[in-house]
Amino acid sequence: MEKNIKIAVIGLGYVGLPLARLFATKYAVVGFDINKSRIESLNSGVDTTLEIDSVTLQKVLVNNTDSETGLYCTSSLDDIERCNYFIITVPTPVDKNNRPDLTPLYKSSESVGKVLKKDDIVIYESTVYPGVTEEQCVPVLEKISGLKFNEDFFVGYSPERINPGDKEHTVEKILKVTSGSTPEIGLKVDSLYKSVIIAGTHLAPSIKVAEAAKVIENSQRDINIAFVNELAKIFNLMNIDTQEVLKAAGTKWNFLPFKPGLVGGHCIGVDPYYLAQRAQEFGYHPEIILAGRRLNDSMGEYVASQVVKLMIKKGVSVNGAHLLMLGITFKENCPDVRNTKIVDVIKALKEYGIVVTIFDPLASIEEVKEEYKLDTKNSLPAEKFDAIVLGVAHNEFLKLNFSELQKDSSLLYDVKGVLGSLADNRL
Repeated sequence: MEKNIKIAVIGLGYVGLPLARLFATKYAVVGFDINKSRIESLNSGVDTTLEIDSVTLQKVLVNNTDSETGLYCTSSLDDIERCNYFIITVPTPVDKNNRPDLTPLYKSSESVGKVLKKDDIVIYESTVYPGVTEEQCVPVLEKISGLKFNEDFFVGYSPERINPGDKEHTVEKILKVTSGSTPEIGLKVDSLYKSVIIAGTHLAPSIKVAEAAKVIENSQRDINIAFVNELAKIFNLMNIDTQEVLKAAGTKWNFLPFKPGLVGGHCIGVDPYYLAQRAQEFGYHPEIILAGRRLNDSMGEYVASQVVKLMIKKGVSVNGAHLLMLGITFKENCPDVRNTKIVDVIKALKEYGIVVTIFDPLASIEEVKEEYKLDTKNSLPAEKFDAIVLGVAHNEFLKLNFSELQKDSSLLYDVKGVLGSLADNRL
């Protein structure tokens, strides 16, 4: 590795912070984020995303940018001026029409462009469609910095593979795909990641290959989940337990163990739209990718309809019924509520006249209110409900005494298929 490496990580969310923490064990790292309250929390040793525990975070935190190793968190661009590697880890969402929204990438590229120097390397980790790094981001860097691409500065792409809430498959244990804008830069980028990633790296031959590899990872998962969601709908009509079918089929060595459910979040529920958008720009209409998205996007309303049908069968009066929704984050043991499909279930249930109480010990009450205009509780309500829906399989929910929450004719519906015989029905 070259000497005097100083890394700036732009965006300290679920992807950026774990990466910055890891690099900080070996290099001087400046973590930059425009969210000042986020910076204040991190500097006090608190990660509200729950990806890094306080002890681990405090071990790498430093209070200046002169340390040889360690992580300095800041919201000031001046603090990243002396860095020579800039790693951009900002979100890549879609708009209300499911079209890629590259605004965070443009803005972060503008910020880096203001401090970019000769021979610096900018690495993008955000999930994008093939071509975004070189065709969308590089022109911004050139315009703002006044420097020439592949002469004065260089870029790389190393797609993030963070799995929020997963304490086993942490960033250093997941093999990393790398790439560079020239063969030499590819080797430099690969060497940088290889120095901290225990699982190793795979150097792709081009940035576009690395971008494509990332976007199809999540598209493949989305399509597979859509398949088992469709199976769940079919087997429900046949009065067959889908979970038992999958368990039996899973005895074959090459059967893929996907499970039905709600597909949200900022990766699987979004990335297929990026690939579809790019394909359409080349005159191809992707049928399987978009069919999978349509089916998965329909699951919230389907779950709600199944809950209502079961309530009627149990003799529960639907209009005005009180229902407890357990969980509103997009996945278990994670506080992230971005693009959560639980809200689709809640919306559909309310349309039936059901009064929904949301309990999630991990979700931010303020964030849910701001994002979805919904009220959430962080503590368990002291009342009994006509129906309970387990929407997210937080560990805390698996320890609940459901009998204390249910009325005599209450329904317990298990979206995640984790409650076994406790539930009246499951997806």
